[in-house]
Amino acid sequence: MGLDDDIAILAAAPVFELFERDALRLLSFAGDRRQLEAGERLFSRGEPSDGGYVVMSGLVAVESRRAGEPPVTVGRSGLIGRNALFRQVERPADARAVEPAEVMRLTPSVMSRVLREFPEVAGIVHDGIAGELRELIQGFSQVGERLKALAPRGR
Repeated sequence: MGLDDDIAILAAAPVFELFERDALRLLSFAGDRRQLEAGERLFSRGEPSDGGYVVMSGLVAVESRRAGEPPVTVGRSGLIGRNALFRQVERPADARAVEPAEVMRLTPSVMSRVLREFPEVAGIVHDGIAGELRELIQGFSQVGERLKALAPRGR
């Protein structure tokens, strides 16, 4: 794959879709690539993270081990481990290649560098995460209201 292909794949990935081309170029150069064979483990649940991954080709299954929750299959331009892009976290799931795959690992230090060099990108990331948190809070508020409505009266 060439640089233009890498940039196109990154530009289609969550978090990176609004990044300017130069920021994507820096990510492409600074990211670590890893080839996976079918069935090969990318990481296991409980491990400390070493960054997030963008799937460049192939398919990777992410299995959370929650009862009744099927694995999620992530393909080209898919992002695995968004929180791990910004800080070390404990992996909440197992990830394994379904077929031969290539992933690009982006570490918190790489993301920090991009956010320092491209402050407008930092603003985009901030606004996106803040919006998701607002939606989460609204969802919790709605659940709280439903629970209040179900509670017995007069206690």
